[in-house]
Amino acid sequence: MVGFIDAHRNVYGVEPICAVLPIAPSVYYERRARRRDPDRCPPRVRRDAEFGGHIRRVWHENRAVYGVRKVWQQLRREGWSIARCTVARLMRQLGLRGVVRGRRFKTTTHSDTGATRPPDLVTRQFVATRPNQLWVADLTYVATWRGFAYVAFVIDVFARRIVGWRVSSSLRSDLALDALEQALYDRPLAGDERLIHHSDRGVQLKFNRSSQHRTERGCDDDTKKAFGTGRTSETTLARPALGSAAREATPVLGGNCDRTLE
Repeated sequence: MVGFIDAHRNVYGVEPICAVLPIAPSVYYERRARRRDPDRCPPRVRRDAEFGGHIRRVWHENRAVYGVRKVWQQLRREGWSIARCTVARLMRQLGLRGVVRGRRFKTTTHSDTGATRPPDLVTRQFVATRPNQLWVADLTYVATWRGFAYVAFVIDVFARRIVGWRVSSSLRSDLALDALEQALYDRPLAGDERLIHHSDRGVQLKFNRSSQHRTERGCDDDTKKAFGTGRTSETTLARPALGSAAREATPVLGGNCDRTLE
């Protein structure tokens, strides 16, 4: 803001500009005076400026990979008396951060922002009064000895039970459809029963059907009328089941390394 006032003060004046901007004229004049005479700065400001230069130097000397802890320890080894919280504050102000070590997470949902999003039949009301009234579906991955295994689930909201599932070694396009077809085969419905199948609108599986009605042949393209507008089923109901299944399935899938996942 000081630079903006300097650029326009000859046209509008300092006080009118300060009346619009959230800065007092006295603050503006004080900052200009400190710019001309750095000795007018408070001791903390001068100390921060000194430590900021050393922090930047240590960070660059170590290939820009040091974080707060290692920068602080290096300054302490060099004989500087500085608190770790001060190093964290100054690195945050300078925009410096260390390299984070950790495993990469595989993304299983890639939403297509340009895809058509039909309305959602569930609207986050994951309540069912009978079996086969509302199913929610999701997809996750499990780390095994032979790589990642991708698992698709279909859960009955009323029974909180997995009624259909499918495992594959790759994210093939019909993985979620296979889980749905298994659920429809294992849970035959009467002709007058109304079933809603709900999932997130991820399109990596070409499965852009978030809420849909069942027909006698399965899920007819003509009756796929409603789709979710986010990750509602995943975060609200399906994700706990997927997390527990992933933890429990790891030793089972990892112990049978000779079996090819289909």
